[in-house]
Amino acid sequence: MAQDEREMKVVYERPHALLPVVTNYCPGCPHGIVERLVAETMDELDIEGKTIGVAPVGCSVMAYDFFGCDMIEAAHGRAPAVATGVKRVHPDKIVFAYQGDGDLASIGMAETIHAATRGEHIVVIFINNAIYGMTGGQMAPTSLPNQVTQTSPYGRDVATAGNPIRVSELLATLDGPAYIERVSVDSPKNVRKAKKAIKRAFQNQVDGVGYSFVEVISTCPTNWGMTPQAAFEWMRENMLPYYPLGVYRDVVADGFADAAEAAAARNAACPIAHPEKKGEN
Repeated sequence: MAQDEREMKVVYERPHALLPVVTNYCPGCPHGIVERLVAETMDELDIEGKTIGVAPVGCSVMAYDFFGCDMIEAAHGRAPAVATGVKRVHPDKIVFAYQGDGDLASIGMAETIHAATRGEHIVVIFINNAIYGMTGGQMAPTSLPNQVTQTSPYGRDVATAGNPIRVSELLATLDGPAYIERVSVDSPKNVRKAKKAIKRAFQNQVDGVGYSFVEVISTCPTNWGMTPQAAFEWMRENMLPYYPLGVYRDVVADGFADAAEAAAARNAACPIAHPEKKGEN
């Protein structure tokens, strides 16, 4: 059979929800991978036209140039608060925040905690590269013990700076979240797992299950001063032991319809939460 007579099969193409523009990310930055996965999810769930994304300050600051859905720019750290307002005003829309660790776990920690504990029906995509990327490589709340950064040239001293914040584990102690998973995109296998987690988070919102949080352990080759390949190796050797991948909360897998039902079950032993049962014993 002649070459031009063979049936052609498309194996790779740009998602419709990802605009045909050049991104501003550094070579080897995983942001591009994650944003493609978000766009693929919008395509597959057919929600691009009803999705609203919120991008705060950080390397994600210009995500509104890359996604085909409606986007809103939020002040530094305030993406969960903005997303909360949008979702409450437009409950029929699919709303997500796309944040880095300096933004989400530092100046935005209050917004992060309270949106999660309220169980807001939003999705949060959290990129954790253990550093402030856009502003030049300062120490972040997630920087590892002894990690060298622009503001910790001798390494993070836990005696004065404290230990890193494990955000997924922290949020998993709250009753509001429906789904929390930590993933990475350092290999084809892990990219597929990350895609599954991101799609599950958006599907939860479509189904009204509740607040979903996907943490992506990432790299910052530029500010780490490494090649992309070396950065992934450093991440595997140093970050993954401290930030283990996996599911930290899944109320549906636990047999509940949504986060509210799961929380009600956990509150069953609290007398003031169930005054109608007071005196039964």
